[in-house]
Amino acid sequence: MKLIILFLLLFTTLFARFEARPSQECPAYNNMKHTMNTHHVILDTSKTYTVLKHHKGQNLILVKGEQPAQRWVDDECFSRVSQLEKQEHENDSVDAYIKRETEVKKEFVSQKQNLLVLSWHNAFCETHRYKKECKKTFFPFGKGIYKEKYFVLHGLWPQPKSNQYCGKDSYEKSLDKHKQWHKLSDLGLSTDLRERLQKVMPGFYSNLHKHEWVKHGTCYSSNAHTYYEDAVGLVEQLNASNAGQFFQKHLGKRVTLQQVRTLFDRSFGQGTGKRVEMKCKKGLITELWLHLGSGSNDLSTLLKRGKQTRSYCTGGRIDKAGFNG
Repeated sequence: MKLIILFLLLFTTLFARFEARPSQECPAYNNMKHTMNTHHVILDTSKTYTVLKHHKGQNLILVKGEQPAQRWVDDECFSRVSQLEKQEHENDSVDAYIKRETEVKKEFVSQKQNLLVLSWHNAFCETHRYKKECKKTFFPFGKGIYKEKYFVLHGLWPQPKSNQYCGKDSYEKSLDKHKQWHKLSDLGLSTDLRERLQKVMPGFYSNLHKHEWVKHGTCYSSNAHTYYEDAVGLVEQLNASNAGQFFQKHLGKRVTLQQVRTLFDRSFGQGTGKRVEMKCKKGLITELWLHLGSGSNDLSTLLKRGKQTRSYCTGGRIDKAGFNG
């Protein structure tokens, strides 16, 4: 009799199904060893999941709409302690909310230095051919011309580097860090700004704009519109300058850091070239990092207020559109 009871208890523990809401955002793995997570699935604390099985500190759950749908997560993902902490956070008073918002705004005001990161799209695509923005279309109708001849926006990063994810909760951080950018909230940009952003940021089609806003933009401004209005404007100023035109005219040629810095001095004022850092990979120029100050929308002014920087890349080739090799 005791053996039968023991068997029934074991069966219930291992195979009973019930619904549970996770207390934290955990990755949901294909296997118990946690070596694979197809589609980088993260548990959503606002949803409930069917728990199919419990075994050795882990739960086998059902994630509807995913392949495979059965996933393994740790016990701590459904811990009561974390659930209580989450509830306390949700029950914060209005005063506490206002206090947090004020602290975030103080970060924006005190922000002195920013890093404008510009990508040379042709070189980026040499090693990222699977990306949506790197795939060739049969009828581009001129859509690819801009990104093939000008620098495009990677991001505008408040400094120091640790200035990230300001005011964002753990769920959004988890989505971002696991590259589930398509699940991040829409930024609510105006039609005009959205079109300008799509032009200067090809990665928009891979939801790069959502990632950049969540990770960096939230520490730059209290809203995405201001962040991208500033970032897009700076990219447009660079590409319209003699420094920007230089790259268009020297496609396929090798240029030096000194040439680039001299052009910046001539385009934006003496000494601004020392705020330019060049990034290279396999002999190709991949990015320009512009070290900027703050308090203006004018690229020349911001460069003069930026910090002087070193550049380990001293020269490289300006890659043409199309894949080599």
